[in-house]
Amino acid sequence: MPHTSSTAAGAAAGSLADVEPRVLHTFQLTPAELTEIRALMDEAFEGDFSDEDFDHGLGGVHVLIHRPDGRLVAHGSVVMRRVTHGGRWYRVGYVEALGVTPDLQRRGLGGRVMAVLEQVIERAYAFGALSASPEGAGLYRSRGWWSWPGRVEGIGPEGVVRFSDEEGSTYVWGAVPAREGALGFDWRDGDVL
Repeated sequence: MPHTSSTAAGAAAGSLADVEPRVLHTFQLTPAELTEIRALMDEAFEGDFSDEDFDHGLGGVHVLIHRPDGRLVAHGSVVMRRVTHGGRWYRVGYVEALGVTPDLQRRGLGGRVMAVLEQVIERAYAFGALSASPEGAGLYRSRGWWSWPGRVEGIGPEGVVRFSDEEGSTYVWGAVPAREGALGFDWRDGDVL
């Protein structure tokens, strides 16, 4: 009897249980690996992942999960962002480019990537932050991330800019000093958050 795609995907996810995630800094990735990560992001985000989005995920620590046949099926990265809160600047581990191939989504791979990224955040940064899509918010909440209740701002060339559309979808994790006030993120091209 032939396998359906969901049966095949389930078998593939099961075969990934013993696969150790690879943890690499951007400088350790080959051009072929960067191309493979970019292709996975296009697939996972159904083409809604810009060059600027990809660039935002570079310059930090990457977590990759490959199938035994070598195909990349999950990726995420954490990069440093400068965030101001309560009159002080913090080094924050910002999660970027978290994606899983569509045939293996909702099978625990995103959680496995996040577990490693959270270890990096815990050991190297004051706290973690990310911008969650509605589809991804449940994963983050289940891991102890919570939606920032205050203002979300960008600190840019023209001064402070409020991002009210990011309020409610900006999540934080770890030793956040207080759960009130504004978070002001360093400016960058494309989506600031």
